[in-house]
Amino acid sequence: MRRLVLLVFLLVALAAPAAVAAERAVSVSATVERQVPNDAAEVHFSVGKERTGRAAALRVVAARVQAVIAASQRIDGVGAGDVTTGSISVRRVERGKRPVYRASEGVTVVTHQPEGAGELVAAGVAAGATSTRGPRFFVGDREMAYNAALVEALEKAKTKAGLLAAAAGARLGPAITIVEGGGVTSFSAPQASEPEAAKDVPAPPVKPGKSTVEATVAATFALE
Repeated sequence: MRRLVLLVFLLVALAAPAAVAAERAVSVSATVERQVPNDAAEVHFSVGKERTGRAAALRVVAARVQAVIAASQRIDGVGAGDVTTGSISVRRVERGKRPVYRASEGVTVVTHQPEGAGELVAAGVAAGATSTRGPRFFVGDREMAYNAALVEALEKAKTKAGLLAAAAGARLGPAITIVEGGGVTSFSAPQASEPEAAKDVPAPPVKPGKSTVEATVAATFALE
């Protein structure tokens, strides 16, 4: 019995310093908010035409869509992989006593020179687009922008933890846990109204602006 009591006492004595050491830690959180210039813009075009027959309506829309694509790809900053066509629809529309058929198709274009988004809009409208939406400005490499802010947030958290450790008369040790959070909020321009197609369409002024990148880090550091 005496040996058992002694063994229990030794185990408690050994565990006590470990428990105290485990409690010697400091937990902090830090948030970094950065303004990153938008380096890309997205514009959506739509082509819609009405004809007395389905095939005729589709033929006209197909020709106009090809023209919009060709005009878009001549704009600086637009590559072959930056143009995507959308859904195609054909529906019957009542126009008095004689019905007609309305065909439509969408085209989405991304330009990597966002300051030229106005020229892109003008080119698409001049080529036959019957409506536009955008431009929507955004950061092309969202992950790189977020990662940069994330590292900055961790450094900020570490600095804060170091100040607290020094104030407590301790030395900051390695990080025990790190939890991330945050994201990228893009700026979106107001949507444009349906334009009239014309040969000479002036390029509307645009301002790409900036996106907000926010990263938050919650970290726990050991104290030595």
